[in-house]
Amino acid sequence: MTFPPNRPTILIVDDTPGNIQILAQALLRDYEVLVSTNGPAALELLQAGHRPDLILLDVMMPGMDGHEVCRRIKADPATWNLPIIFITARDAVEDQQFGFNLGAVDYITKPFEVPLVLARVGVHIRLQQKSARLEKLAMLDGLTDIPNRRALDDLLDRECGRAARDGTPLAVLMIDIDHFKAYNDHYGHGVGDDCLRRVAHTLGAELHRPGDFLARYGGEEFCIVLPHCDTAGATQIAENLRAAVAALAIPHAHSSAAVHISISVGLCSRAIGPEPDCGPALLAAADEALYCAKRQGRNQVVGGKADSVIV
Repeated sequence: MTFPPNRPTILIVDDTPGNIQILAQALLRDYEVLVSTNGPAALELLQAGHRPDLILLDVMMPGMDGHEVCRRIKADPATWNLPIIFITARDAVEDQQFGFNLGAVDYITKPFEVPLVLARVGVHIRLQQKSARLEKLAMLDGLTDIPNRRALDDLLDRECGRAARDGTPLAVLMIDIDHFKAYNDHYGHGVGDDCLRRVAHTLGAELHRPGDFLARYGGEEFCIVLPHCDTAGATQIAENLRAAVAALAIPHAHSSAAVHISISVGLCSRAIGPEPDCGPALLAAADEALYCAKRQGRNQVVGGKADSVIV
């Protein structure tokens, strides 16, 4: 089930079909609507990968009530940040306080007024969208507009877990622009910033698989994560990256590695064992290979031991 990206999705969880019908009819003009008539079905929907922008959750339901549904949503790292509005006939201050303490963002009492529901939904959807934009900005490097170190750490954790489950290799490339301090000193930091942006764009353009991930690691260093990629494949990609940066032909009069901007690449590809927390080890191994490339004269690719296992 897919929805247009410009229409937020609301999940209605209520055991009364009449309430669902009223809410759905009111919301369908501006939102995509998912419905569930009980708590377990709603949790299954979320576990299947559906991520609504907001949940309207009835409190009084047979079996698993709304409070328990909320607890489970907030306990799951994949869904804890989904905003929940409780809808209930229980309007005592203690009830509302209990719901807010569980993590709800708002409370609507029955019998509800549709205009009020729409107004509150609109407020929280706008807050959610602003929060998502801020989160996205927090994951981007301000100079190059590619993901930053924080985004890299998050992505690497997920890919290590996936590689451990699937038994597939995971490769990391550490990339350094050769003698970049000398470039900045000679040409100026404004020109240096433009160089960083051009190199970042070029590296990104050379990654053709959907899962490949580029981030600025810091300074003139970049890092690339390559899922399902063994040492041979990672080496070929690294050589393509090195050639693409060289093809930019950006003059570098103070480099001993080349007459133009060049990069050194250290790589590590490993089969991931049962312990999925392998990110730091992969980064360290790729970084060690990068320093080896620098010691050997730069403008080259150096790989670690072929496809050893991180356990």
